[in-house]
Amino acid sequence: MIHAFKHTALAALTAVTLVAGLGHAFAQEETPADPRLFTPGKLTVATSDPSYPPWVLDNKPEDGKGFEAALVYALAAELGFKSEDVVWVDATFDQAIAPGDKAYDFSIQQISVTPERSKVATFSDVYYQADKVVIALPGSDVTKAKSFEDLRKARWGVAIGTTDNDYVEKILGVEAPAVFDDQAGVFQALQGGQIDATIAALPTALYATAVQVPEAKIVALLPKDPRDEGLGLIFEFENPIVQWINKGLAAVKAKGTIDELVQTYLVADPNIPTISE
Repeated sequence: MIHAFKHTALAALTAVTLVAGLGHAFAQEETPADPRLFTPGKLTVATSDPSYPPWVLDNKPEDGKGFEAALVYALAAELGFKSEDVVWVDATFDQAIAPGDKAYDFSIQQISVTPERSKVATFSDVYYQADKVVIALPGSDVTKAKSFEDLRKARWGVAIGTTDNDYVEKILGVEAPAVFDDQAGVFQALQGGQIDATIAALPTALYATAVQVPEAKIVALLPKDPRDEGLGLIFEFENPIVQWINKGLAAVKAKGTIDELVQTYLVADPNIPTISE
C-alpha cells in the first residue's frame, strides 16, 4: 500500500515537473532565449563569403553596413537581441537553398522566393523586390533602345538557370540568349564583345558597374519580374521560428527602416530611362 502511494506520488511529481518545464519553454518562445533557435541566446545568420556591396560592405557583415547586413541588425534589435548576440556564419548560395538541416537560423544572400525552392526550404515574408535593369557598354545600340522590340535586336547573355535568364526569355521575348555558367562569365563576355547586353537586379548592377565591369553602364530600368516574388530570408524547411521572424520583419517595415535602407544603399541614377514594353 505504502509502495503504491509512493509510486503514485512520484508519478504526480514527475508530471508537475514536466508541465512546469514545458510552461517555461513556451514562455521563452519569441524571446532571445527561445529554445527553438539554433543557439538559444544568439541569432545565427548565414551569408556568403565573400559578400558584396551594396548588400554587405567590405565583406564584413558584422559591421552592419550594406543593405542586408544593416537589415539583419535592425531585425535582431526588433526581436530583442543585442548586436553582439548576432553570429555570422558562412554558407554558399547552393548550400542555403539545398534541403536538409542547417547550422544556423536563416540565411540572407539575395535569394528569390520561388515555388520550387519552397518545396525544400521555408522562406520569410519578402523583404525586398528589385527592379531589373539593362547593362551594356557605352556606344552600344542598346543604349538607344526605347522598347522591348528594340531590346530583342541585341545579342543577350545570361547566367543559366537564373531568374534573369527567365526574364530575358519570357518577359523580353529574346530567343536563345547566350548562356554562361555564372554572372562573372556573362560580364567577361560583355567586356569581350561576345554579347551586347545583359540583365540584372538593380543592386547587383550597381556593384557590377562600379567594380566588376566599370566600363559598362546601367542603360535602362525594366519592370519588376512578375514571376519573381522578391527576396526572402531562407530557413530549414518548416523551421518553427519563421512566424516570429516575420513579426519582426513586419515591425521593421512598419517603422520605415527598409525604405530608409533602400534609399541609403539601393538607389540608381534617377535619370536612367525606363523601358516598360
